[in-house]
This record gives sequence, C-alpha cells and structure tokens, in this order.
Amino acid sequence: MLSAGIVGLPNVGKSTLFNAVTRTHKAPAENYPFCTIDPNVGVVTVPDPRLASIAQISDSKKITPTAIEFVDIAGLVKGASEGEGLGNQFLHHIREVEAIVQVVRCFENPD
Repeated sequence: MLSAGIVGLPNVGKSTLFNAVTRTHKAPAENYPFCTIDPNVGVVTVPDPRLASIAQISDSKKITPTAIEFVDIAGLVKGASEGEGLGNQFLHHIREVEAIVQVVRCFENPD
C-alpha cells in the first residue's frame, strides 16, 4: 500500500486536509503550534470504475481495490535542524512515507 505524508508549516491546514481526505475527525485541527505531535494515520480506498469491468473479463473471484495510507505529520518549524520543535522526529516520520503531499497557505494571515 502506498503511504503519503501530509507536510507543511504549522497551522496551514494539514490536519484539516487529513480529516477531509480520510472522512474522519481523527486528527484535531486546532490553531495552535504543535497541535499534532504524533502522526495521525488513515487509510483511504481509491475508487476505480474500471475495476468491475476488469474483474468480469478476468473472471476474478475477489475484487480488492487499492488503498492509500495518509499520514498527518507535524509541522516543520524554523530551527528544526538544531532540535527545535520536533526536529529529528519530523525527519523520521518523513522517511517512513513513500510520497509527500505539501500543504501551502496561499494567503496572508498573522494567525
């Protein structure tokens, strides 16, 4: 199963995106630094309208759709390389995933 880590600066909407994609409220989405410390993990089934047709042609007895594991990773803060914030823990969580989804805030807001 493919695993994708959701990353970005603190308070840009990573946990909100995670909750929307996984259709859960598993990750608290609060507006304060380090709301997420331990990664939140959710699995999403990928719909594919071709799957039923392929199964019928190949006379499959079982249909198993693919799935993606999404990991909500804590935000990276300035000074992380010197141990500030989650520092090396952040890098460890990034190494564990196969794809990275970067969330970027495209508007100015001091909060």
